[in-house]
Amino acid sequence: MRECISVHIGQAGIQVGNACWELYCLEHGIQPDGQVPGDKTAGHHDDAFSTFFSQTGAGKHVPRAIFVDLEPTVIDEEIVDLCLDRIRKLADNCTGLQGFLVFNAVGGGTGSGLGSLLLERLSVEYGKKSKLGFTVYPSPQVSTSVVEPYNSVLSTHSLLEHTDVSILLDNEAIYDICRRSLDIERPNYSNLNRLVSQVISSLTASLRFDGALNVDVNEFQTNLVPYPRIHFMLSSYAPVISSAKAFHEQLSVAEITSSAFEPASMMVKCDPRHGKYMACCLMYRGDVVPKDVNAAVATIKTKRTIQFVDWCPTGFKCGINYQAPTVVPGADLAKVQRAVCMISNSTSVVEVFSRINSKFDLMYAKRAFVHWYVGEGMEEGEFSEAREDLAALEKDYEEVAAEGGSDDGDEEEEY
Repeated sequence: MRECISVHIGQAGIQVGNACWELYCLEHGIQPDGQVPGDKTAGHHDDAFSTFFSQTGAGKHVPRAIFVDLEPTVIDEEIVDLCLDRIRKLADNCTGLQGFLVFNAVGGGTGSGLGSLLLERLSVEYGKKSKLGFTVYPSPQVSTSVVEPYNSVLSTHSLLEHTDVSILLDNEAIYDICRRSLDIERPNYSNLNRLVSQVISSLTASLRFDGALNVDVNEFQTNLVPYPRIHFMLSSYAPVISSAKAFHEQLSVAEITSSAFEPASMMVKCDPRHGKYMACCLMYRGDVVPKDVNAAVATIKTKRTIQFVDWCPTGFKCGINYQAPTVVPGADLAKVQRAVCMISNSTSVVEVFSRINSKFDLMYAKRAFVHWYVGEGMEEGEFSEAREDLAALEKDYEEVAAEGGSDDGDEEEEY
C-alpha cells in the first residue's frame, strides 16, 4: 500500500488539517467515531482509503496524521523528539510509506520554526520519502504578525532544502476568491480552509480513489520540478460556485479548465501573466473523460496569455478521478458534477519571494526585532545566510524564465 502521513504544524496547519480531514471523512463515508456504517461495505473501498486511514482491530478508521502546536504557556524545546516518535509509530504502521504531506504557515512562530526543524529531521530519518508542503505564505496587504518577513525568509531557506514540492497559499488571495465567487462579504478562516481543503482533497483524490489517470505523490515531483530548487507551485481550483447559485448550470470541462488558468483563481497573490509556465498538473474529478481533457488542454495551448518556457514543449500532466467533488453540508460551496485543481510551476511565483525579501530588508537594515531571535540562540549570520539563499532563488527563477527564449519575437510565433 502507498500510505501518506499528514503532518499539521502550528495554528494554520491544524486548522487547514481539520477542514481536510472533515472532508476526507465525508468523501469516504467515515463517521466521526471512525466507523463506516454497515450498509456501505468497506470491502470495495478498503484498499483505496487505507493510504490515509489506518484501521484498528475494532474496525475504527484512524487518520494517519499528527497535529503539533506549541502552547504559549509551556516553555520546552523538546517537543520535536516527541513528534518524531509519534511519526515513527505512524510510519511503522505503514506497509509502504510513500511520503509526507506537511501543512504549515511560514509567517507564524510554530509553523515556521518547528516546521523547519521537523522537516530537517524528517529529511535525515526518511531521506528518500517525498515531502509535499502546503505552505501558507504572508499576503501582500494582510499581515498577522510583525516579524512575518523574518520567519518567512528563515523558513523558506529550509523549505528550499527539505521539501520536494511546496504548494503556496495565501490568505488574501483566498479571501478574494471567497468574496468574489462565493459572495461572502466577510470571509472567516473556516470559509478559507474549506476552499483550501477542496484543493488538497483534489490533489490527493487519486491516492484515495480509483480513476482513469491516477497521479502518485512522486509524480507531482517528477512532472513539476525541472530543477530541485524550483519547486514552489501555484495552485488554483475551479469551479468555485456558491451554493445559492448551484442549480443554474453545470460548467463544461473546457470552461473549468480555462477558469483554473485565470489569474483571479490563483490561491496566492501573483500574476501568472508576468511569468512563464514550466509545467502544469491538472487534476480533474467527477464526470470527466480524457477526450474532453485533451480538447481543453489544446485550447489552453493556443492562448496568447498563457506562455510556456520554450524548453518544455509538452508542459501538461493530467489526472482524472471519477469521484465527484464532495461538499461539507451547510457550507458555502456548491455541489458540482466536475471540478479541476491545477498545480503549476510558473516563474511568476518569484513575486511572492521578492515581496517578502523587500519587507525583510526594511526591517533587517535596522536590525529591528533581531534580538528576540538571538536571545533564543540564533546567530545574526543565519539571517544573512537565509536572505542570500532567497536572493539566489530569485536569480534562479529569472534565469529559468530567460533560458533559450531571450528573443520574444520567436516566442510569439511558436504559440
